[in-house]
Amino acid sequence: MEPRLNYWAAAPTLMQNFLTLNTVIEETGLEHSLLHLIKLRASQINGCAFCIDMHTREARKDGETEQRLYLVAAWHDSFLFTERERAALKWTESLTVLGQQSPDDALYNLVRAQFSDQEMVQLTAAITMINSWNRLSIAFRALHAEPEYKAA
Repeated sequence: MEPRLNYWAAAPTLMQNFLTLNTVIEETGLEHSLLHLIKLRASQINGCAFCIDMHTREARKDGETEQRLYLVAAWHDSFLFTERERAALKWTESLTVLGQQSPDDALYNLVRAQFSDQEMVQLTAAITMINSWNRLSIAFRALHAEPEYKAA
C-alpha cells in the first residue's frame, strides 16, 4: 500500500492547529489510560491501521497491559474493564458509528452516571478528535510504523 497524500506537508498550518486542539483535549484531565482505550476502540471500528498501531504503542509505553489491549475489541465480554471504562467505550462506539447506534437517553444516562458534565464534554471531544484523525489517516492512507522485528 502506498500513501495517497502527505497531509502534513499539504496543509501544515491546518495540521498544526489540529494537533494543538488534540493537545488541549488530551490535557483536560481525563485519565490517559481511558484516552488510550477510546482512541484504540474508535480506530478499530474505523479500521485505521496507522492509529491502531500508534495508540497501542503509546498505551503500552504508558503501562497498559497487553491483555487489556487485546481485549478492547471485545470489551463487552471482558471483566478487565471498570464501569467507567465500559461506559466510555460504549459512548465511543455510539459516537463513532453515528446513525446505526446513535446515543439514546439510556446510554447517555449510563455514561452520565460515570462522568461529570465537564468530563462528558471532554470525553465527547476526545472521541470526536480520534474519529477526525482516523478519517484523515484513512483518506490519505497514512502508513503505520515498520515492525520492530521481522519474521525469520
